[in-house]
Amino acid sequence: MNKLIKLFLPLLLLTLAATAALAQPGMANPVKASVAQKPVSGKPDMVDLVFTFDIDDGWHVYGPDNSGGPIAMTFNAEGLEGAQKEGALKLSPAPKRVHDNIFDCEVTFVEKHATATQRLKLTGGPWKANGYLQYGACNDENCLPPTNVEFSEKGDAPAQAPAKEEEQTPEKTSDKEEVTADNEVLPADSGQVAEGSDSLANVTALPLEGEQGEGLWAPVIDELHALDAASDTSSRSLWGIFFLGILGGLIALLTPCVWPIIPMTVSFFLKRSKDDKRKGIRDAVLYGLSIIVIYVGLGLLVTLIWGPSSLNALSTNAIFNLFLFALLVVFAASFLGGFDLSLPSSWSTKMDEKASSTTGLLSIFFMALTLVLVSFSCTGPIIGLLLVDMVTSGSVVAPTVGMLGFALALAAPFTLFAMFPTWLKSAPKSGNWMNVIKVVLGLVELAFALKFLSVADLAYGWRLLDRETFLCLWIMIFALMGFYLLGWIRLPHDEDEYDDEGNVVARPKIGVTRFLSALCVLAFALYMVPGLWGAPCKAVSAFAPPMWTQDFNLNTNTVEAVYTDFEEGMAAAQKAGKPVMLDFTGFGCVNCRKMEAAVWPDARVKQLMTEDYVLVSLYVDDKTPLAETVEVTETDGTVRKLRTVGDKWSYLQRSKFGAQTQPFYVLVDHEGKPLAGSYSYNEDVPAFVKWLESGLK
Repeated sequence: MNKLIKLFLPLLLLTLAATAALAQPGMANPVKASVAQKPVSGKPDMVDLVFTFDIDDGWHVYGPDNSGGPIAMTFNAEGLEGAQKEGALKLSPAPKRVHDNIFDCEVTFVEKHATATQRLKLTGGPWKANGYLQYGACNDENCLPPTNVEFSEKGDAPAQAPAKEEEQTPEKTSDKEEVTADNEVLPADSGQVAEGSDSLANVTALPLEGEQGEGLWAPVIDELHALDAASDTSSRSLWGIFFLGILGGLIALLTPCVWPIIPMTVSFFLKRSKDDKRKGIRDAVLYGLSIIVIYVGLGLLVTLIWGPSSLNALSTNAIFNLFLFALLVVFAASFLGGFDLSLPSSWSTKMDEKASSTTGLLSIFFMALTLVLVSFSCTGPIIGLLLVDMVTSGSVVAPTVGMLGFALALAAPFTLFAMFPTWLKSAPKSGNWMNVIKVVLGLVELAFALKFLSVADLAYGWRLLDRETFLCLWIMIFALMGFYLLGWIRLPHDEDEYDDEGNVVARPKIGVTRFLSALCVLAFALYMVPGLWGAPCKAVSAFAPPMWTQDFNLNTNTVEAVYTDFEEGMAAAQKAGKPVMLDFTGFGCVNCRKMEAAVWPDARVKQLMTEDYVLVSLYVDDKTPLAETVEVTETDGTVRKLRTVGDKWSYLQRSKFGAQTQPFYVLVDHEGKPLAGSYSYNEDVPAFVKWLESGLK
C-alpha cells in the first residue's frame, strides 16, 4: 500500500495543478490598443495619430474599407481646432482581403500586430484633436462589440502665412477602413482614454439606470457565474469524456495487438507466483496500475505541452485543425490496412531488457511500458482520436480525465483475470472479428477527420466542404461501413474463410451482432439523406458545417426578435408573463448568423423561443446615436463614452453580465436576474434546447 501511495501521490498533485490552471480571467481583452502622436519627418505642418494594436492569436481586427459586413474601422474626430484631416486612415501592414460568404462582400482584417495612422494637417499655432477610433474584432467563435480607442491630443505648430481657413467647428468624420470577414469577429472596447483626455461638451455625468446597483441594469455577474458553475454541463462534459475514454479502452482491448497478450501476461504472473496466489494477484494489480500511470501521465503531458490557455484556442485554430485532419486520415488508413503504425522496435526491446534486469515494482512498471509500446500500432490511432477530441473540448483537464478512463478499461482485464483465472477459458478467442473492429474504427476516424477539415474550410472561406458536400461524404462513409459489416466489401488484411473442401468462401456467413450493427449503420446513413435538401439532421448538427453553407436549402424556418431595446423588451415580457431571452448580437457577427441559421430554426428551439420566451436582440454594433453621450466608469476604473445604441448594449453586457463576446445568450426574469447559466456559440441543438428548458424550470 505504501508503494501505491508513493506511486500515485505525485500524479495526484500534478492533476490538481492542471485543474488549478483552469482559472481564466473573466473578461480578458484579446486586443490591446494605444494611441500616440508622431511628428512627420520634414513636414512641420503635419502630425500623425498612430493607433497601435497587439492582437491575440486567433483574433483579427477588421479594416476600414468594409461596407455591409462586419464592423469597419473608423476614425471619428469630435473636435478639431487648428488641425484638419489629411487623407484616409491607413493600416500597416497591408490587411488581408477575403470574401465573406455570409455577408456576401469583401472584407479586410489585420492580425497579431498592426498600426492605424491618421494624418492631420496643422494650420499653425496651438492645435487640439479629440475623438475616438472604433474597430471590431472576432475569432472563429466570438465577436466583440465595437471598441473605441479614445484620443485627446494637442500641441503647437509653426505659425504659417495667413490662408483661407475653413471654419473650424467640431466635426465628426467616419472614414471606413479595411474590414475582414474571415468568419471571425473582433473584441469589444479595447480602447483606453489617453492621459489628459478632455471631456466632450455634450457628455453627461449621470450614470445609466442601475449603474449604482439598482433596477434592470443592476449587475448580476456573481449570480450568473454561480449558475454557470452549478450547471452540470461542464461536469457532464468531463463525465462524457471519461466514459468516452473507457469506450476507447474497451475497443483497444479487442484489437489484435492487445487481446492476445492478456492471457499470456496473466499466466506469467500466476506462474511466477504459483506458490503464493496472493502475490500473483498483487503483481497483476500493480501491472494494471502501472498502465494507468503511463496513460494518465500522457494526458498530463498533453496539457503541459499545449498549456492551459492554448487548449481552448486550438479548437478554432485553422492550421491546427488541418493538422488534426491529416493525422486522423493517417490513422484511418492504418486501421483500414494501408500500413502498420509502429514505434521503433528498439524502444520495446530496451523496455523488455529493463523489465528482465530489474525486480519488484520497477520490473512490473517496465513490463507495462513494454505493453504500451508493443501495442501502439493498434492503440495509437484510438488514443490519437481520443486526444484530438479531448484537446478541442475546451477543458484543460480533459486529456487527463479521458486517459484515465482509457487506462482503466485497458488495465482492468489483467487484474480481473488474475483474480479469476477460470474466466480466461470462457473469453473469446482471437480471430477475424478483431480486424472488423479495426476497419469500423478506421472509417469512424475518417468521418471525424472531415469535421476538423470543415473548421479550417470555414476559417479560410474555401467553401470546399459545404454542408451538402460534408453530408454526402458522411453518407458514403457510413454506407460503406454497413456494406463491409454485411460482408459485401473485403479489405486486404481480412482473413479468408474456407469450406469443408478447402475452398475460399467468397461471402462468409456473418453473425447476428454484426448483421444488427450493419442495419444500424445503414439506417444512420439514410437518416442523413434528407439533410441534402435542408433537413436539420440534429444527430450530426454538432459536426456538420452550418446551414448557411448549403447552396440548395428548402428549409425557410427563421426566428427573429420582436424587440431590440432592453427596457422595452423587459416591459413586454412582464406584461405577457414570460421570461426573457437576451441575445447580445451584432450586425457584423458571423457566428451569430451561424447560430440563427443552424440552431434557431429547429422546431423545438423555435417553439421555446417564440412561445415560452420574449426574445430581445441587442445589437452591440448599432450605430444609431444616443440622444446624448454618456460617460461611464468601468469596473477596472477605465472611463468610456457611450455614443451609440450599440455602445449602450455593449456596456450593459459588460457591466451587468461580465461578458463582452458575441453571440452571448442569457435567460432572465422580470427583474433582470438570471434563470440559468449563460450560453455562447455552440451549434449543438439538443444542448441549446436543454438550456432553454432549464430557464423555464
